[in-house]
Amino acid sequence: MKLCNLSRNQYFLFGILIGFLYSYYVPEHLDEIVITECPELTESSIDHAEFEPNLNLDQKPMIAKKVLKNLVRPRYYYSELGIREKLFIAIMTTQENIETLATAVNKTSAHLVDKIKFFINADNVKSNFKLKNIVGFTDTRENLRPFHILKYIADNYLDDYDYFFIITDTGYINVRQLVEKLYHISISFDLYLGTKITPSEIDSNEDAHKKHIYSQYCNLEAGIVLSSSVIRKIRTNLDWCVRNSGSSSHSINIGKCIKYSTKLESCVSEWQNVNVTSFQLNDYKIYRDLNRLKNNPAFSTATIIYPITSVDDFYLLHTYFSRIQLEMNKQKQRKLDLESLKISNGTISKDLLEVNWPLGVPKSNSPETRHDIITWTYLNETHTFMPDTDHNTKEISYADRTDLQNIMNKTILQANRMNKNLKFKNLESAYRKFDPVRGIDYRLNLNFYDLTNNQIVLKSYEVVKPLGLIEIVPSPYVTESTRIAILLPTFEHQIEQSIHFIENYEKVCMENQDNTFLMLVLLYQYNSPNKDEKDIFLKLKTLALHLSAKYKSDNSRIAWVSIRLPQEFSYKFNDNERFLSSIYGNNMILSFAAIDLALRKIGLESMVMICSNDMTFRADFLNRVRMNTIQGFQIFSPIGFMMYPCRWTGNLCKECENCDVGQSSGYFERNNFDVISFYSRDYVEARKLLEYKLPIVRSDKDIINLLPYMNTNSTGIVNILDMFVQSKLKIHVLRAIEPNLRLGVGIENYLRNHHQTDSDEKIIEKPTSCSTDSNKCIKIASKKQIGELFVQFNGNL
Repeated sequence: MKLCNLSRNQYFLFGILIGFLYSYYVPEHLDEIVITECPELTESSIDHAEFEPNLNLDQKPMIAKKVLKNLVRPRYYYSELGIREKLFIAIMTTQENIETLATAVNKTSAHLVDKIKFFINADNVKSNFKLKNIVGFTDTRENLRPFHILKYIADNYLDDYDYFFIITDTGYINVRQLVEKLYHISISFDLYLGTKITPSEIDSNEDAHKKHIYSQYCNLEAGIVLSSSVIRKIRTNLDWCVRNSGSSSHSINIGKCIKYSTKLESCVSEWQNVNVTSFQLNDYKIYRDLNRLKNNPAFSTATIIYPITSVDDFYLLHTYFSRIQLEMNKQKQRKLDLESLKISNGTISKDLLEVNWPLGVPKSNSPETRHDIITWTYLNETHTFMPDTDHNTKEISYADRTDLQNIMNKTILQANRMNKNLKFKNLESAYRKFDPVRGIDYRLNLNFYDLTNNQIVLKSYEVVKPLGLIEIVPSPYVTESTRIAILLPTFEHQIEQSIHFIENYEKVCMENQDNTFLMLVLLYQYNSPNKDEKDIFLKLKTLALHLSAKYKSDNSRIAWVSIRLPQEFSYKFNDNERFLSSIYGNNMILSFAAIDLALRKIGLESMVMICSNDMTFRADFLNRVRMNTIQGFQIFSPIGFMMYPCRWTGNLCKECENCDVGQSSGYFERNNFDVISFYSRDYVEARKLLEYKLPIVRSDKDIINLLPYMNTNSTGIVNILDMFVQSKLKIHVLRAIEPNLRLGVGIENYLRNHHQTDSDEKIIEKPTSCSTDSNKCIKIASKKQIGELFVQFNGNL
């Protein structure tokens, strides 16, 4: 320990000595060294000033910044991601075969493929072809027609489809099988797929070498499958293909072009273990030899059957191959059933395995609240019981009655298969439920007569009609910038309501420069004055002129058209009709007269919205009208929200003008069809189709022709919506609730102007016009609110 302490002291002293020597040799003023090496830095540090960098940019070229370009993205996701449809079918046909063979091809193939087009020569083409997807070429040189088709495909559909199938109109295509096989082929390779030309189909005058080359090409009559990469290469060499199309055979000309453009030596009938086979009929006749042909495996497994010269043969073949496909689907279903049973083996819950009955049909979603529970509807063969809150019984429609009868027939047939001693007696009861996820469920209680026991037995069955394949209906492109022509029919007793509508229209549309135009349709009685100061619509006309002048610079104006009603339609207005939800009261037929005469002032290309002076709306509503009204495709009939007259009904409800829609403030008026939007041309076309049922009004004098249809429903046409439905035009009818369309202005104004000023209680008497059909009348409160009022004043009743 002592030696250790001495050594530590020695180290300490030695360290002091070294430190002393180091401090002796190091200069005292380090600043002098800094001054010598960097005087500028030293001066700045002494003055304690902030450091300011001095950048020398001499001889250093400035690089211009790149201008950022706006990224333009495609409209659809599949365009941006490069997602394409699978198959495009091109049919080479003639004008003579459009109504026969081409139509048969269309009916047997169009609904099973992504796209199909028919190509003809367009010399002296008729304009009344029923087939719509036709492309005509003005160049009538027959040997060039395949290259016109290839060019048309390359210019319009090259980036939209993976494969293109070209065939003549004499070949039946088993489209289901063709599409299924193409899904198993990679799109990464050039594909020239089909059936090779047989030597007998080549001109006998050709030499042996050319015959050998031509026999390597695909036969157009048996169909040719080309990948999009092959079409792309052909497009760059079309000039060479046209110059060298000397053969009279389309198959050879196409083969030459493909060989030159893609360097593919020959047609293949198999690619990546996938066969696209064909069967040549030769002397066979389908209607005569089908029973013999179906025993031939080459026929039953073929994708293309050719040549076919009879329309009936197309339909027979389609029926035969559809039946084969149906049997295959049933076998797959049975196999899946067995696999699911093996998996569960009775030990695992079906809910856990998601095994539902029937297999493949999803079960109903669990309701989140009691209001979301889907109830069963009790019915018999003629009526439904308690179908809604407004009816105790209701006769079922023809479609529902037919559907129920079909369900019963199939159920009885199934019952007889299970027990042949049962004889159907009658329907005891039935229940039906529609589930938007699952479909329609039926529960049937059927009475049978048991022949063995000679007694009546009750059998219960559950039947499901699952939803079919859900398809998104493609809709044409529309924007929110279309100009709307708003028509406002106005009777003499509705002047105040129309003034209120125009004031709302000014705030929503004219002040915000919305692209709209308002036309007042003024309906005069037969003896009402219409000139000078005595004009009964003078207030409306003056207001229209004032607003048109005020917003003239914005190209926003209000016009009017005057219509003189005949004496038969002129009568003293009854205040009871104010309680009807329609502004036309019991004269709904006059809506046709108003529109027929007003459209003559607007034109055929305008979007038209028929309004009600009982309504208020917001700008969002007009945008939805523009998006949902499509020329030649769709009309829009919004269901407005009827506001309760809470200010005049005492304690039934609370007044609230800008509240959200709810049960306490109003209801969606499903029986009001006053507001509807369409294009003028669509209306005129539908009107002409039904002129034999309902005469067209071309002048004021023609209104009298509507009198026989005023109080009758013999034609089934009560309003504009009925007309579009019955015209059977290929136009969709969209009817949907619209929260921003509010109704009830008319009854509110009436009660405000005519309430009993001497009493605080405002009493509404039952209108006589509502005794016949209560659905047409305005409701003043919900059943819940009226029930609560009865409970509250139970002692006074």
